[in-house]
Amino acid sequence: MAKIVLGVTSSVSLYKACEVLRGFQKAGHEVQVIMTRNAAKLVSPLLFNSLSGHRTIIELFDEDHPWSVAHIALAKEAALLVVAPATANIIAKFAAGVADDFLSTFYLAVGAPVLIAPAMNEAMFLHPQTRDNVTRLRRRGVEFVEPAKGHLACGDEGWGRLAEPDEIVRRGLELLKEKVSLAGRTVLVTAGPTREYLDPVRYLSNRSSGKMGYEVAREALLRGARVILVSGPTHEIPPAGAELIRADAAAEMEREVLKRFPKSDIVVMAAAVADFSFAARADRKIKKQALPEDLKLVPTRDILKTLGERKKGQFLVGFAAETDDVKANALKKIKSKRLDLIVANDVSKQGLGFDADDNQALLIDARGRVTDAPRMSKRELSRVIWDAIEASLGSKR
Repeated sequence: MAKIVLGVTSSVSLYKACEVLRGFQKAGHEVQVIMTRNAAKLVSPLLFNSLSGHRTIIELFDEDHPWSVAHIALAKEAALLVVAPATANIIAKFAAGVADDFLSTFYLAVGAPVLIAPAMNEAMFLHPQTRDNVTRLRRRGVEFVEPAKGHLACGDEGWGRLAEPDEIVRRGLELLKEKVSLAGRTVLVTAGPTREYLDPVRYLSNRSSGKMGYEVAREALLRGARVILVSGPTHEIPPAGAELIRADAAAEMEREVLKRFPKSDIVVMAAAVADFSFAARADRKIKKQALPEDLKLVPTRDILKTLGERKKGQFLVGFAAETDDVKANALKKIKSKRLDLIVANDVSKQGLGFDADDNQALLIDARGRVTDAPRMSKRELSRVIWDAIEASLGSKR
Protein backbone atom coordinates (compact mmCIF):
# COMPACT_ATOMS: atom_id res chain seq x y z
CA MET A 1 0.00 0.00 0.00
CA ALA A 2 1.39 3.38 -1.03
CA LYS A 3 0.59 6.81 0.38
CA ILE A 4 -0.82 9.09 -2.29
CA VAL A 5 -1.19 12.81 -1.71
CA LEU A 6 -4.15 14.34 -3.54
CA GLY A 7 -3.99 18.09 -4.09
CA VAL A 8 -7.37 19.72 -4.64
CA THR A 9 -7.63 23.28 -5.98
CA SER A 10 -10.51 25.71 -6.57
CA SER A 11 -11.89 24.52 -9.90
CA VAL A 12 -15.64 23.90 -10.02
CA SER A 13 -14.81 20.32 -11.03
CA LEU A 14 -13.27 19.62 -7.62
CA TYR A 15 -16.27 17.41 -6.76
CA LYS A 16 -14.71 14.86 -9.12
CA ALA A 17 -11.71 14.68 -6.79
CA CYS A 18 -13.87 12.50 -4.57
CA GLU A 19 -14.00 9.89 -7.34
CA VAL A 20 -10.25 10.15 -7.85
CA LEU A 21 -9.73 9.57 -4.12
CA ARG A 22 -12.03 6.54 -4.15
CA GLY A 23 -10.30 5.14 -7.22
CA PHE A 24 -6.93 5.11 -5.48
CA GLN A 25 -8.48 3.63 -2.34
CA LYS A 26 -10.08 0.81 -4.34
CA ALA A 27 -6.61 0.01 -5.68
CA GLY A 28 -5.50 -0.46 -2.08
CA HIS A 29 -3.73 2.84 -1.45
CA GLU A 30 -3.91 5.38 1.36
CA VAL A 31 -4.84 8.93 0.37
CA GLN A 32 -4.01 12.18 2.16
CA VAL A 33 -5.80 15.27 0.84
CA ILE A 34 -4.36 18.78 0.67
CA MET A 35 -6.79 21.57 -0.25
CA THR A 36 -6.05 25.15 -1.16
CA ARG A 37 -7.87 27.84 0.85
CA ASN A 38 -10.15 28.71 -2.08
CA ALA A 39 -10.99 25.06 -2.69
CA ALA A 40 -12.06 24.78 0.96
CA LYS A 41 -14.52 27.64 0.35
CA LEU A 42 -16.20 25.67 -2.45
CA VAL A 43 -16.45 22.31 -0.67
CA SER A 44 -16.08 21.58 3.02
CA PRO A 45 -12.86 19.77 3.97
CA LEU A 46 -15.04 17.56 6.17
CA LEU A 47 -16.12 15.69 3.04
CA PHE A 48 -12.53 14.69 2.27
CA ASN A 49 -11.89 13.97 5.96
CA SER A 50 -14.68 11.39 5.88
CA LEU A 51 -13.66 9.85 2.55
CA SER A 52 -9.94 9.64 3.24
CA GLY A 53 -9.97 8.86 6.95
CA HIS A 54 -7.38 11.63 7.46
CA ARG A 55 -7.71 15.26 8.44
CA THR A 56 -7.47 17.36 5.29
CA ILE A 57 -4.50 19.73 5.30
CA ILE A 58 -5.13 23.34 4.29
CA GLU A 59 -2.95 25.72 6.26
CA LEU A 60 0.82 25.68 6.37
CA PHE A 61 0.66 26.92 9.97
CA ASP A 62 -2.30 25.69 12.03
CA GLU A 63 -2.35 26.61 15.72
CA ASP A 64 -5.14 24.19 16.58
CA HIS A 65 -3.40 21.27 14.91
CA PRO A 66 0.37 21.86 14.86
CA TRP A 67 2.01 19.97 12.02
CA SER A 68 5.70 19.79 12.83
CA VAL A 69 7.28 20.73 9.50
CA ALA A 70 4.42 18.78 7.98
CA HIS A 71 5.24 19.41 4.34
CA ILE A 72 8.67 17.81 4.88
CA ALA A 73 7.37 14.87 6.94
CA LEU A 74 4.59 14.12 4.47
CA ALA A 75 6.95 14.54 1.51
CA LYS A 76 9.10 11.70 2.86
CA GLU A 77 6.08 9.39 3.09
CA ALA A 78 4.43 10.22 -0.23
CA ALA A 79 4.81 7.80 -3.12
CA LEU A 80 2.89 10.05 -5.53
CA LEU A 81 1.47 13.58 -5.68
CA VAL A 82 -1.67 13.99 -7.78
CA VAL A 83 -3.22 17.43 -8.25
CA ALA A 84 -6.76 17.05 -9.55
CA PRO A 85 -8.23 19.43 -10.41
CA ALA A 86 -5.32 21.80 -10.99
CA THR A 87 -6.07 25.46 -11.69
CA ALA A 88 -3.95 27.76 -13.85
CA ASN A 89 -2.89 29.43 -10.61
CA ILE A 90 -1.38 26.33 -8.99
CA ILE A 91 0.31 25.32 -12.26
CA ALA A 92 1.89 28.79 -12.44
CA LYS A 93 3.04 28.54 -8.81
CA PHE A 94 4.63 25.14 -9.39
CA ALA A 95 6.37 26.38 -12.55
CA ALA A 96 7.74 29.48 -10.85
CA GLY A 97 8.67 27.82 -7.55
CA VAL A 98 6.28 29.99 -5.53
CA ALA A 99 5.60 28.44 -2.12
CA ASP A 100 2.93 30.49 -0.33
CA ASP A 101 0.55 27.78 0.90
CA PHE A 102 0.74 24.14 1.95
CA LEU A 103 0.22 22.60 -1.49
CA SER A 104 2.79 24.74 -3.34
CA THR A 105 5.29 24.29 -0.50
CA PHE A 106 4.70 20.54 -0.50
CA TYR A 107 5.37 20.39 -4.26
CA LEU A 108 8.84 21.83 -3.75
CA ALA A 109 9.58 19.38 -0.92
CA VAL A 110 8.31 16.15 -2.46
CA GLY A 111 10.67 13.86 -4.35
CA ALA A 112 7.95 11.48 -5.56
CA PRO A 113 6.46 11.55 -9.09
CA VAL A 114 3.95 14.34 -9.71
CA LEU A 115 0.79 14.03 -11.82
CA ILE A 116 -1.30 17.08 -12.70
CA ALA A 117 -4.83 17.10 -14.13
CA PRO A 118 -5.66 20.67 -15.26
CA ALA A 119 -9.21 22.05 -15.24
CA MET A 120 -10.06 25.59 -16.31
CA ASN A 121 -11.69 27.74 -18.95
CA GLU A 122 -10.43 27.12 -22.50
CA ALA A 123 -9.03 30.64 -22.85
CA MET A 124 -6.98 30.15 -19.68
CA PHE A 125 -5.82 26.67 -20.69
CA LEU A 126 -4.73 27.80 -24.16
CA HIS A 127 -3.19 31.06 -22.98
CA PRO A 128 0.52 31.21 -23.96
CA GLN A 129 1.57 31.74 -20.34
CA THR A 130 -0.26 28.61 -19.17
CA ARG A 131 1.14 26.58 -22.08
CA ASP A 132 4.62 27.84 -21.19
CA ASN A 133 4.13 26.85 -17.54
CA VAL A 134 2.96 23.38 -18.55
CA THR A 135 5.98 22.99 -20.84
CA ARG A 136 8.36 24.04 -18.07
CA LEU A 137 6.87 21.50 -15.67
CA ARG A 138 6.97 18.73 -18.27
CA ARG A 139 10.64 19.43 -18.80
CA ARG A 140 11.19 18.91 -15.09
CA GLY A 141 9.53 15.51 -15.25
CA VAL A 142 6.00 16.38 -14.15
CA GLU A 143 3.32 14.25 -15.82
CA PHE A 144 0.01 15.61 -17.08
CA VAL A 145 -3.40 14.12 -17.79
CA GLU A 146 -4.65 16.45 -20.48
CA PRO A 147 -8.13 17.97 -20.03
CA ALA A 148 -10.94 17.00 -22.35
CA LYS A 149 -13.12 19.09 -24.64
CA GLY A 150 -16.68 19.59 -23.50
CA HIS A 151 -19.15 21.70 -21.55
CA LEU A 152 -17.36 24.01 -19.10
CA ALA A 153 -18.62 25.57 -15.87
CA CYS A 154 -18.65 29.03 -17.51
CA GLY A 155 -21.21 27.77 -20.02
CA ASP A 156 -18.78 27.59 -22.93
CA GLU A 157 -17.83 24.54 -24.95
CA GLY A 158 -14.12 23.92 -25.33
CA TRP A 159 -10.88 22.52 -23.96
CA GLY A 160 -10.30 22.60 -20.22
CA ARG A 161 -12.74 20.06 -18.83
CA LEU A 162 -11.13 17.86 -16.15
CA ALA A 163 -10.14 14.42 -17.45
CA GLU A 164 -12.30 11.54 -16.29
CA PRO A 165 -11.42 10.33 -12.77
CA ASP A 166 -10.78 6.79 -14.05
CA GLU A 167 -8.17 8.12 -16.49
CA ILE A 168 -6.45 10.13 -13.75
CA VAL A 169 -6.35 7.11 -11.43
CA ARG A 170 -5.09 4.82 -14.20
CA ARG A 171 -2.15 7.13 -15.01
CA GLY A 172 -1.40 7.57 -11.32
CA LEU A 173 -1.24 3.81 -10.81
CA GLU A 174 1.09 3.51 -13.82
CA LEU A 175 3.45 6.02 -12.21
CA LEU A 176 3.37 4.05 -8.96
CA LYS A 177 4.25 0.90 -10.88
CA GLU A 178 7.22 2.68 -12.46
CA LYS A 179 8.33 3.74 -8.99
CA VAL A 180 8.94 0.13 -7.97
CA SER A 181 10.09 -1.22 -11.34
CA LEU A 182 13.75 -1.21 -10.25
CA ALA A 183 13.13 -2.18 -6.63
CA GLY A 184 15.77 -4.60 -5.36
CA ARG A 185 18.28 -3.64 -8.06
CA THR A 186 21.57 -1.85 -7.57
CA VAL A 187 22.31 0.76 -10.23
CA LEU A 188 25.78 2.19 -10.75
CA VAL A 189 25.94 5.49 -12.66
CA THR A 190 28.97 7.54 -13.66
CA ALA A 191 28.68 11.22 -14.50
CA GLY A 192 30.67 14.33 -15.26
CA PRO A 193 34.20 14.72 -16.63
CA THR A 194 37.53 13.56 -15.28
CA ARG A 195 40.63 15.75 -14.97
CA GLU A 196 44.16 14.67 -15.83
CA TYR A 197 46.62 17.08 -14.23
CA LEU A 198 49.84 18.41 -15.71
CA ASP A 199 50.57 20.23 -12.46
CA PRO A 200 48.44 21.49 -9.52
CA VAL A 201 46.97 24.24 -11.72
CA ARG A 202 46.54 22.85 -15.24
CA TYR A 203 44.64 19.81 -16.42
CA LEU A 204 43.33 18.00 -19.51
CA SER A 205 39.65 17.06 -19.55
CA ASN A 206 36.64 16.07 -21.63
CA ARG A 207 33.74 18.49 -21.82
CA SER A 208 30.80 17.53 -19.58
CA SER A 209 28.45 19.26 -17.11
CA GLY A 210 27.30 15.97 -15.57
CA LYS A 211 23.62 16.90 -16.07
CA MET A 212 22.71 13.81 -18.08
CA GLY A 213 24.30 11.36 -15.66
CA TYR A 214 22.70 13.03 -12.66
CA GLU A 215 19.26 12.84 -14.30
CA VAL A 216 19.82 9.14 -15.07
CA ALA A 217 20.66 8.57 -11.39
CA ARG A 218 17.63 10.60 -10.27
CA GLU A 219 15.25 8.59 -12.46
CA ALA A 220 16.67 5.28 -11.21
CA LEU A 221 15.97 6.42 -7.64
CA LEU A 222 12.39 7.32 -8.57
CA ARG A 223 11.96 3.78 -9.90
CA GLY A 224 13.02 2.27 -6.61
CA ALA A 225 16.65 1.31 -7.25
CA ARG A 226 19.57 1.60 -4.91
CA VAL A 227 21.79 4.08 -6.73
CA ILE A 228 25.55 4.55 -6.55
CA LEU A 229 26.70 7.71 -8.33
CA VAL A 230 30.40 7.97 -9.17
CA SER A 231 30.90 11.56 -10.23
CA GLY A 232 33.70 13.59 -11.69
CA PRO A 233 33.96 17.30 -10.82
CA THR A 234 30.67 19.04 -11.53
CA HIS A 235 28.45 21.81 -10.14
CA GLU A 236 25.36 19.60 -10.29
CA ILE A 237 23.50 18.82 -7.05
CA PRO A 238 23.37 15.04 -6.50
CA PRO A 239 19.89 13.52 -6.16
CA ALA A 240 18.84 12.86 -2.58
CA GLY A 241 19.13 9.17 -1.75
CA ALA A 242 22.02 8.35 -4.05
CA GLU A 243 25.32 7.15 -2.62
CA LEU A 244 27.79 9.69 -3.99
CA ILE A 245 31.46 8.90 -4.64
CA ARG A 246 33.72 11.64 -5.99
CA ALA A 247 36.40 10.76 -8.53
CA ASP A 248 38.67 13.39 -10.00
CA ALA A 249 40.92 11.54 -12.45
CA ALA A 250 40.20 8.63 -14.80
CA ALA A 251 42.26 6.24 -12.66
CA GLU A 252 40.21 7.20 -9.57
CA MET A 253 36.94 6.69 -11.42
CA GLU A 254 38.13 3.33 -12.72
CA ARG A 255 39.09 2.22 -9.21
CA GLU A 256 35.75 3.27 -7.68
CA VAL A 257 33.71 1.73 -10.49
CA LEU A 258 35.55 -1.60 -10.54
CA LYS A 259 35.20 -1.85 -6.77
CA ARG A 260 31.40 -1.65 -7.02
CA PHE A 261 30.82 -3.30 -10.39
CA PRO A 262 30.57 -6.94 -9.17
CA LYS A 263 27.57 -6.16 -6.93
CA SER A 264 25.79 -3.93 -9.44
CA ASP A 265 22.87 -5.08 -11.58
CA ILE A 266 22.78 -2.19 -14.06
CA VAL A 267 25.67 0.10 -14.94
CA VAL A 268 25.16 3.35 -16.85
CA MET A 269 28.45 4.95 -17.90
CA ALA A 270 27.43 8.52 -18.65
CA ALA A 271 30.75 10.08 -17.57
CA ALA A 272 32.99 11.77 -20.12
CA VAL A 273 36.22 10.11 -19.06
CA ALA A 274 39.33 11.84 -20.41
CA ASP A 275 40.95 9.76 -23.13
CA PHE A 276 44.50 10.92 -22.38
CA SER A 277 46.62 11.89 -19.40
CA PHE A 278 50.04 13.49 -19.16
CA ALA A 279 52.99 11.10 -19.09
CA ALA A 280 54.46 13.08 -16.21
CA ARG A 281 52.81 15.22 -13.54
CA ALA A 282 54.64 18.00 -11.72
CA ASP A 283 54.15 18.57 -8.00
CA ARG A 284 54.49 22.32 -8.45
CA LYS A 285 53.17 24.74 -11.05
CA ILE A 286 55.35 24.70 -14.15
CA LYS A 287 56.32 28.20 -15.19
CA LYS A 288 55.46 29.15 -18.76
CA GLN A 289 59.12 29.53 -19.65
CA ALA A 290 59.80 26.01 -18.42
CA LEU A 291 56.99 24.30 -20.32
CA PRO A 292 58.47 21.65 -22.63
CA GLU A 293 57.86 22.10 -26.34
CA ASP A 294 56.26 18.67 -26.53
CA LEU A 295 53.93 17.49 -23.78
CA LYS A 296 53.77 13.72 -23.96
CA LEU A 297 50.31 12.19 -23.61
CA VAL A 298 49.44 8.61 -22.79
CA PRO A 299 46.00 7.00 -23.24
CA THR A 300 43.92 6.38 -20.13
CA ARG A 301 42.45 2.92 -19.60
CA ASP A 302 39.08 2.38 -21.25
CA ILE A 303 36.79 1.78 -18.25
CA LEU A 304 33.77 0.92 -20.38
CA LYS A 305 35.68 -1.69 -22.39
CA THR A 306 37.05 -3.22 -19.19
CA LEU A 307 33.53 -3.54 -17.79
CA GLY A 308 32.35 -5.16 -21.02
CA GLU A 309 35.11 -7.75 -20.72
CA ARG A 310 34.38 -8.46 -17.05
CA LYS A 311 30.59 -8.36 -16.93
CA LYS A 312 28.78 -11.40 -15.61
CA GLY A 313 25.11 -10.74 -16.01
CA GLN A 314 25.24 -6.98 -15.49
CA PHE A 315 23.32 -4.79 -17.92
CA LEU A 316 25.85 -2.34 -19.33
CA VAL A 317 24.96 1.01 -20.89
CA GLY A 318 27.43 3.31 -22.63
CA PHE A 319 27.25 6.82 -24.05
CA ALA A 320 28.74 8.06 -27.32
CA ALA A 321 29.30 11.76 -27.91
CA GLU A 322 29.89 12.11 -31.64
CA THR A 323 30.29 14.93 -34.16
CA ASP A 324 29.69 12.85 -37.31
CA ASP A 325 28.42 9.41 -38.38
CA VAL A 326 26.60 9.12 -35.05
CA LYS A 327 24.79 5.86 -35.75
CA ALA A 328 27.71 4.11 -37.44
CA ASN A 329 30.14 5.04 -34.66
CA ALA A 330 27.65 3.99 -31.99
CA LEU A 331 27.15 0.58 -33.64
CA LYS A 332 30.91 0.01 -33.66
CA LYS A 333 31.15 0.96 -30.00
CA ILE A 334 28.32 -1.26 -28.82
CA LYS A 335 29.98 -4.28 -30.44
CA SER A 336 33.60 -3.58 -29.54
CA LYS A 337 32.77 -2.89 -25.89
CA ARG A 338 30.10 -5.59 -25.45
CA LEU A 339 27.39 -3.17 -24.41
CA ASP A 340 23.71 -3.97 -23.92
CA LEU A 341 22.61 -0.45 -24.86
CA ILE A 342 24.26 2.70 -26.13
CA VAL A 343 22.99 6.29 -26.01
CA ALA A 344 24.52 8.31 -28.85
CA ASN A 345 24.18 11.99 -29.53
CA ASP A 346 25.55 14.57 -31.94
CA VAL A 347 27.40 17.10 -29.77
CA SER A 348 28.10 19.41 -32.70
CA LYS A 349 24.52 20.71 -32.60
CA GLN A 350 24.08 24.02 -30.82
CA GLY A 351 21.92 24.03 -27.69
CA LEU A 352 22.08 20.26 -27.27
CA GLY A 353 24.28 18.00 -25.21
CA PHE A 354 27.19 19.83 -23.59
CA ASP A 355 26.17 22.21 -20.76
CA ALA A 356 22.60 22.36 -22.09
CA ASP A 357 19.34 21.28 -20.44
CA ASP A 358 18.22 19.57 -23.66
CA ASN A 359 19.50 16.58 -25.55
CA GLN A 360 18.66 14.51 -28.60
CA ALA A 361 19.82 10.93 -28.93
CA LEU A 362 19.73 7.58 -30.66
CA LEU A 363 19.32 4.57 -28.39
CA ILE A 364 20.65 1.35 -29.87
CA ASP A 365 20.42 -2.03 -28.15
CA ALA A 366 22.57 -5.13 -28.57
CA ARG A 367 20.22 -6.47 -31.27
CA GLY A 368 20.69 -3.31 -33.34
CA ARG A 369 17.23 -1.93 -32.64
CA VAL A 370 17.21 1.86 -32.78
CA THR A 371 15.03 4.27 -30.80
CA ASP A 372 15.13 7.88 -31.96
CA ALA A 373 14.69 10.28 -29.05
CA PRO A 374 13.95 13.75 -30.50
CA ARG A 375 14.94 16.95 -28.75
CA MET A 376 13.75 16.92 -25.14
CA SER A 377 14.98 17.88 -21.71
CA LYS A 378 17.61 15.64 -20.13
CA ARG A 379 15.05 14.94 -17.40
CA GLU A 380 12.66 13.53 -20.01
CA LEU A 381 15.45 11.68 -21.82
CA SER A 382 16.41 9.91 -18.61
CA ARG A 383 12.94 8.37 -18.61
CA VAL A 384 13.31 7.26 -22.22
CA ILE A 385 16.66 5.66 -21.36
CA TRP A 386 15.26 3.76 -18.38
CA ASP A 387 12.20 2.65 -20.35
CA ALA A 388 14.60 1.21 -22.96
CA ILE A 389 16.71 -0.49 -20.29
CA GLU A 390 13.68 -2.04 -18.65
CA ALA A 391 12.29 -3.17 -22.02
CA SER A 392 15.61 -4.87 -22.83
CA LEU A 393 15.78 -6.48 -19.40
CA GLY A 394 12.26 -7.79 -19.88
CA SER A 395 13.12 -9.32 -23.26
CA LYS A 396 16.20 -11.02 -21.77
CA ARG A 397 14.17 -12.88 -19.15
